[in-house]
Amino acid sequence: MPPLRLSSLERDPSSLLEVLASTYLQQHTTGLSFQILEVEWVLLPHPCSAENTFCSGDHVSWHSPLDNSESRIQHMLLTEDPQMQPVQTPFGVVTFLQIVGVCTEELHAAQQWNGQGILELLRTVPIAGGPWLITDMRRGETIFEIDPHLQERVDKGIETDGSNLSGVSAKCAWDDLSRPPEDDEDSRSICIGTQHRRLSGKDTEQIRETLRRGLEINSKPVLPPINPQRQNGLTHDRAPSRKDSLESDSSTAIIPHELIRTRQLESVHLKFNQESGALIPLCLRGRLLHGRHFTYKSITGDMAITFVSTGVEGAFATEEHPYAAHGPWLQILLTEEFVEKMLEDLEDLTSPEEFKLPKEYSWPEKKLKVSILPDVVFDSPLH
Repeated sequence: MPPLRLSSLERDPSSLLEVLASTYLQQHTTGLSFQILEVEWVLLPHPCSAENTFCSGDHVSWHSPLDNSESRIQHMLLTEDPQMQPVQTPFGVVTFLQIVGVCTEELHAAQQWNGQGILELLRTVPIAGGPWLITDMRRGETIFEIDPHLQERVDKGIETDGSNLSGVSAKCAWDDLSRPPEDDEDSRSICIGTQHRRLSGKDTEQIRETLRRGLEINSKPVLPPINPQRQNGLTHDRAPSRKDSLESDSSTAIIPHELIRTRQLESVHLKFNQESGALIPLCLRGRLLHGRHFTYKSITGDMAITFVSTGVEGAFATEEHPYAAHGPWLQILLTEEFVEKMLEDLEDLTSPEEFKLPKEYSWPEKKLKVSILPDVVFDSPLH
C-alpha cells in the first residue's frame, strides 16, 4: 500500500476530489486504501473552510487510530510528497503532501520542537517510516522507545531552537476582569444590535501572518502592523477575498476595522480546555523564552489570544500595558521573569492526567488568572 497522502488545496475540496483521485491513481498502480480516503475526506474541508492550507511540517491531532484499529498511530505529520509533483488542474495548481502517521509521544515532540525535525528522525528508523516515511499501522513502539538516543536529540533541539509551533486552533476564551460584567460598552463581547463584535478581516489577516511568520527563525520576531494596507493574501500571491474574514454569512453588523480601538486592560481571565492548556508550557518555554510569540485561535468562538515576549516588535501589548485587546483579539506581553514564574506554577500541566477539572491558576500581583475547564464549557452555545 502506498504512503498515506493528502493534497493541499485552495478551492472547494469536494469539487476537486475526483481530480485528486484520478491524478493519484494515474501515478500509483497499487491502488488506494478506502480508509485513507476517509481520513482525507474528513481533513480536506478543514484548511479550505478557513482559507488556510496545510504545509510540510504541520501536524494534525487526530486522537484516534488512523485505521480504526487498536494502533498507537493516532496522529499525523505532513511532509512534501516524495513522488508526486504539483499538477495543474482546471481549478488551479494542486500541491500534494504526504500524511505520516505518528504516535502521541512523537506528536508532542513535534509540537515542542518542530515537525520537520521529527520527520527527519522518523526517516532514520526503518520501522517508523524510513527514507520514504511509509506508515506501518502495526508499529507498536515510538521512535524514542526504539532508540532512546533520539529523545536526547529532541531535548537538545528544543533547548537550542525552541519550538516553531507559532499557534494552534483551540478551545479557548478570555474575559476582561477590569470592568463589571454588566458594562457592555468596553467588554470583550461588545454588541451592536444583536450581533457580537467579530474579528475584522485585517485582524484575521494579521493573526494568519503572525502564525506564518512564527515558523521563521528571525533575530527579531515581528507582528505585522494593524493599520497599514494589507498585502494580497496570506502568501502574498492571491487576490483578497471576502472569505478572508471570519465573519459568518448571517452577520449583518460588522464593525469597520478602523472604528475598533485598542484597549488596555487591567486584569484578564484566560480559559482553556485540557488539551489547549497542556500547550501553555510549550508556549512559554519553547516560544516566549526564545523571544517569539504564540497564538491560540478559538474554534468555538470568534476570538484569539496571542502571547508575546518583550522581543516581539509590532505588538499592541507593551511592558507598561501588558494586556491589550483589539476587538476580540487579546495580546498578553510576558516578561522573562514572569514566564519563569508561570512555568514553575504550571508544572502539573505537563501531566494533565494527574489533576481534576476545573483547575485554576492565579497571579494576583499580575492580575492574571488562567482556568483549565472541561470541553463541555466551550461547547455550550451560551459560552
